[in-house]
Amino acid sequence: MNKNKVVLAGAGVLGAQIALQSAFRGKDVTIWMRSEGSIGRTKPRIEHFYKTYLAEVENLDRIKGTDSKDYPRSFVDGVENLTDEDIQRLRKQVEDAYAGIKYELDLGKAVEDAQFIIEAVAEDVEEKRKFYHNLSQVVDDETIILSNSSTFLPSFFKDDVKHNERFLHFHFANHIWRNNTVEVMGHDGTDPEIYKRTVELGREIGMIPLELKKEQPGYLLNSLLVPFLDAGLELWANDIASPEDIDRAWTIGAGAPHGPFKIMDVVGLRTVYNINANHPGADDPNSKYGKIAGKLKGYIDAGKIGMESGEGFYKYK
Repeated sequence: MNKNKVVLAGAGVLGAQIALQSAFRGKDVTIWMRSEGSIGRTKPRIEHFYKTYLAEVENLDRIKGTDSKDYPRSFVDGVENLTDEDIQRLRKQVEDAYAGIKYELDLGKAVEDAQFIIEAVAEDVEEKRKFYHNLSQVVDDETIILSNSSTFLPSFFKDDVKHNERFLHFHFANHIWRNNTVEVMGHDGTDPEIYKRTVELGREIGMIPLELKKEQPGYLLNSLLVPFLDAGLELWANDIASPEDIDRAWTIGAGAPHGPFKIMDVVGLRTVYNINANHPGADDPNSKYGKIAGKLKGYIDAGKIGMESGEGFYKYK
């Protein structure tokens, strides 16, 4: 087994970040995708984050030797003592990470000898179950299988995973190079030693592991965030106010950097849609979740899927 190998299954908004961050911190990273078309869509996404990482290094060069707090926490612990040599090393780390990521269509080849597989496919029950079924046919017995699922509990899929004592969830916040937390959540059959090793992986790739002692829908972050986003969506779905005014109510009134709709653009509207469309009662177009899903589908059908596509609730250059 290659104890340095991390495989990403899927590379959407978060999967791409996890892949690049893992490679940046020295992991041997392979991304498995289902088709050449998927790889074609993924490579520009990786390139976008590569350019973002390079820009972060340039910012570090500008603020080194100061007491600034405006830096990516997964890169450095502070900037007061940064040197020119540190900047050169970080720039090379980014370049090597980008150049070193591998792409593979054959699942068996992708996961061969991997210590960790991080599943980051769409938040769709059948897609995830199909992936776990196929993975169970080819995965090594010693591999640890992690999921970045934001809405499902690990116990929901544990019977779909071979050697499920080696299966747990590993959930990241967006913009992981700055918001560098990872929530670690097992199920009642997760091996405690596997849990500990997963926590170690979080630290190795520059994250601050947040250890959940039991299963919790929404983990920690989403238990706080989802009700906030849900309240904004309900106001919008009921035509109470526009996304812009709902956001302004929050950002100006609470002094916060972003409102719910700007946050959803960052997350990606497909993810937000899947969460709402899979909610009980969403098949009724007059229900709360039916209204929300219907309005979101209009954006998605128009190609407005958030920051990634250049437009969602807002337009981006």
